[in-house]
Amino acid sequence: MMTTIVKLFSHQVSQEHENMYYILTEDHPYGSKIFPAGSMCYLNEQTYLQHIDSDRLPTRFWRFVMVEDDSVATMDVETLQPLNKSVAHFLSAISNPRERLNCFLDSLVLDAAMNARLGQPVFVDLDQQTFRGTICYIGKLNRSPSGLSPVFFGVELQGEGEGKGYCDGSYNGMEYFRCKQNCGLFLPCNKLKFVPASENDEAKQEAKPDTVEAIPVKVGDTVGFYLDDAVTRGVAMAVYKEGNTWMVEVCPEEEASTDVFRVIPMESVVKEELLSSAFEVETDSGPQEQVKRKRIESTKDLASKLPSLGVNSVVQISLDKENSVTGTIRWIGCLSNTQQTMAGVELDEDKGVSDGEWQGVRYFTCAPKRGLFVKLETCQPDMRFLSNSNTFMEPTAFSGLDTPAIQSNSPPLRNDVAVNVLQGRMKGIQGHCNSCYMDAALFSLFSCTSVLDSMLFKPSLPPDEHIQKILRDKIVNPLRQNGFVAAGNVMDLRHQLTEKGQCSSFATSEKDPEEFLNLIMHRILGIEPLLKLQSGRLKEQECYCYQIFMDKQEDLVVPNVQQLVEHSFLSSDLKLVEIPSCFILQMPRFGKEYKMFSKIIPSLELDITDLLLDSPRECFVCGDVATQECSACFKDKMFADTGLKQYCDPCCRQAHSHYQRKTHRLTKLHIPEEFRRGHHFGGLRVLREKLELFAVLCIETSHYVSFVKYGPEKENWMFFDSMADRHGWSGPPKPPSPLIGPGDENGFNIPTVTLCPEVAKYLEMPVAALAMEQPRDMEGVAKRLFCDAYMYMYQSKKMALYK
Repeated sequence: MMTTIVKLFSHQVSQEHENMYYILTEDHPYGSKIFPAGSMCYLNEQTYLQHIDSDRLPTRFWRFVMVEDDSVATMDVETLQPLNKSVAHFLSAISNPRERLNCFLDSLVLDAAMNARLGQPVFVDLDQQTFRGTICYIGKLNRSPSGLSPVFFGVELQGEGEGKGYCDGSYNGMEYFRCKQNCGLFLPCNKLKFVPASENDEAKQEAKPDTVEAIPVKVGDTVGFYLDDAVTRGVAMAVYKEGNTWMVEVCPEEEASTDVFRVIPMESVVKEELLSSAFEVETDSGPQEQVKRKRIESTKDLASKLPSLGVNSVVQISLDKENSVTGTIRWIGCLSNTQQTMAGVELDEDKGVSDGEWQGVRYFTCAPKRGLFVKLETCQPDMRFLSNSNTFMEPTAFSGLDTPAIQSNSPPLRNDVAVNVLQGRMKGIQGHCNSCYMDAALFSLFSCTSVLDSMLFKPSLPPDEHIQKILRDKIVNPLRQNGFVAAGNVMDLRHQLTEKGQCSSFATSEKDPEEFLNLIMHRILGIEPLLKLQSGRLKEQECYCYQIFMDKQEDLVVPNVQQLVEHSFLSSDLKLVEIPSCFILQMPRFGKEYKMFSKIIPSLELDITDLLLDSPRECFVCGDVATQECSACFKDKMFADTGLKQYCDPCCRQAHSHYQRKTHRLTKLHIPEEFRRGHHFGGLRVLREKLELFAVLCIETSHYVSFVKYGPEKENWMFFDSMADRHGWSGPPKPPSPLIGPGDENGFNIPTVTLCPEVAKYLEMPVAALAMEQPRDMEGVAKRLFCDAYMYMYQSKKMALYK
């Protein structure tokens, strides 16, 4: 650790003579105080150099100044992480130490904050709600005595957030930007979700002027304009500035589906109330009007031959002759200013004009710039799902069904942002041809966590770069930005894995998730094994997933994951050589059908302190440093049913003075040197190492689904099924099967992501009550989490920094 810090700062020290900043990764008791994990501290560069250049034996205990209160404390360098000064500026704006540490551990959030720019759209977390906003200021509001200038983001709230701010862009009498009263606020980076702007947005985006310019036309106005030497009406869909010219994006009322939007200079547009009778469109405009009628009639003819459209139909809409968008209908009806049947569509890309709200009325909810209101007749069924005979495509043609690659990287989705982007039908990863094992695994590993993002960015050999590019640009980035990945994208990956693997059926057959993970992690991308294990004093073993093996335990009726891991490690005499960044556990089973336990309780935290090799342990009786371990006591019903049993010398003698325990065989534990002489430092405390549960894969009747933890609360669970529904069944009725092989059926699968807060009810239920609960009576999808668990996924955000 000491060497790492020296290397990290050797270059920085040579160039600047200022303070060196650190963040505390563990709670640190100091006298009557406890400095919580996430606290920041610093020391002068000269002091730092004295420590690393001293001829004396180096010490791990240095004196630091705490950023929060300028107090001085002696800290163990092993519990600190060095901070780049730029990063320190952003982190110091976060007042809550725990939130600060989480932000530091999530490097993608910090990267997004440090690369943010003025005018960039953001989502704002405010009073447990999420609102849209725009960055209007980035910089300091004050300076701390430590030399840090905390970086805040000045944001103007928009849409439903208007009026929920606390300023007009001023702070302490100083104006930093200008907006309406109570529409502005200043926030640290962890309260924002940074939305990457598209190239089109960048072209339209301009810096906010100092004075508010009067704009004669606004979004939603009915306007008149010239089109092909004729005059027509339309609705303003967007108003923006190109250079010094204001432009209006108009949807003509009488255009066919191939000419929906027109971009017109504002000087050529007239608002409806200014239209005169002379400006009205004549009922018969000659040949041009006849051409228009023919185009509209031909469109209606085509629509009559296509399947009818309704809410949740997947459609495509032509914006102009060379540009179209796809999306899902979320609402059908009449808007307040028209008698025509309109469709509210949630687009797959940021090419809309709203978030489901129109002229102050909300018709549905989606992400900003994903909502679009058009006439229902301009919507066509998504042509990717149609063949020449106007029937839905056979699954064998799914290679043509894909979503565009996205090369801009995004952080994982968390909290309300995850709900906004991922929840709904046609969300997640679309299943096809026995792909559920891969869909569930990929959704679990990448939707809401970055623990294995090294798979996406680790330099790979040229033959394997294409696979990494597919995984990153065609699966993970579309999932995090659009909330949807089409079946063709996953099929591209499956074809590549078939070529690389020894098995020739990755593109067609059902596999196990661990087979897929081992292939792509080890043999293709070559990332380091996630686990390093040692049995007794045998040679160290490495693996990517750990299978729990154990004899049937009569006293474990409804076990939790913590108990299963401890029993398995103890029975196999295993220890973890190091803390894993990602710990993937396979539950005890005999094949896919027989489950050893009817229910397993998820452990939201997995305590691995006592599973670590040569790590300091705590006496489970008095809490002092342990010197002996007893595997026989672990099974003794007189003790607690969780936790390995280790003792300090006095407690060990006391516990084994009982005649029933005198025959127990003890194992001597390794004690680090600093703990042996810990009394010289006032006593050292054994800190617990815990991993956080982030996903669970489940299997029922050969079909894999997954549960993902998207936030910190017990209710923050979402359920993903890549084949939750199916569109386009043909032939005689038959029981739906999740395993759709090539040519079995016509149609396509509808992936669905649903929230499942009911899980929290069963997590809090006493074990005896949960054991009596009948699976068929459990609410929602909770039964599948507790009864069908196949693979648990845990993460250590702290260790992910090193992997």
